[in-house]
Amino acid sequence: MTSSEGDLGGNQTIVDVFILVGFSYLNELQILLFVVLLVIYLLTLMGNLLIILLIKLSPSLHTPMYFFLVNLSASEICFTSSVVPQLLAHLLVEEKTISIAACAAGTYVNALMGLTECWLLAAMAYDRYVAICHPLHYTTIMSGRACALLAGASWAAGISVGVPLNMWLFSLPFCGSNCILHFFCDAPPLLKMACADTSMIKAVGRMVAVLFNLGPFLLILLSYIRIISTILKLPSAEGRRKAFSTCFSHLTVVTVFYGTALITYLVPNTGSTTESDLLISLLNIIVSPVLNPIIYTLRNKEVKGALRKTLQKSSFSHHWRN
Repeated sequence: MTSSEGDLGGNQTIVDVFILVGFSYLNELQILLFVVLLVIYLLTLMGNLLIILLIKLSPSLHTPMYFFLVNLSASEICFTSSVVPQLLAHLLVEEKTISIAACAAGTYVNALMGLTECWLLAAMAYDRYVAICHPLHYTTIMSGRACALLAGASWAAGISVGVPLNMWLFSLPFCGSNCILHFFCDAPPLLKMACADTSMIKAVGRMVAVLFNLGPFLLILLSYIRIISTILKLPSAEGRRKAFSTCFSHLTVVTVFYGTALITYLVPNTGSTTESDLLISLLNIIVSPVLNPIIYTLRNKEVKGALRKTLQKSSFSHHWRN
């Protein structure tokens, strides 16, 4: 263990390098987990990059909803990349060490992207609300400037909260054992290792979770209450079906994102094992980023149409050159 002597009473030492215990208990199965996670990570990168490129190349997708989807895909790439590459490297080596600087960077990016995604999903819900409940004023309300402000505010919310909380967390002294019983630097296990009073930062963390995680969720919920109320008043069944279909992809993404997050962070731990906690956290890290592009590609007619046209253009261009 790498550490330095501190003034925290007696022979306590200040930790400056952590060991991420992670999935060490799997022994030889770590190689199998490496292969599975590598495949999922590559699919996540390719899927989200495909969504971004497709929207950029398709004029028919240059609408507010897909502008927010580009931001969402970018945040998903950063979110999963803040954890998975480090995890993949540690699955192949015996010494799973990480410096405090790298730990802080990973914790910050993870928190930033999680907070940003919450607000981006709320902005997308607001976009669907305006489109269905105020269709005649849609282009005026969801102007390019308004979309840029909503997306910018989503990223700013993550930065403004993530920076001070992260700086506060890593200003605490860590002493004793430097083993983190996790596969990435998450706030809860780090707070357990701090040899200082953490009651204040825990209280602020809970407040942030309510305001910046559950707050957007409540906005999404209110938007969909209004959306469903408006849709049910439509006279034709076909009109109701089309209106519901425009919300299906976003609603599915919200369900997956908040479902995995709630299981990971908000369900009380009642005797569950460390191994099950790790698997639940892993699902939170990999499920939403890899499913989002699949949901928007397979369940969205506009995206499928744009993908078909792009592939046809590429095929025609290749055939013409040959």
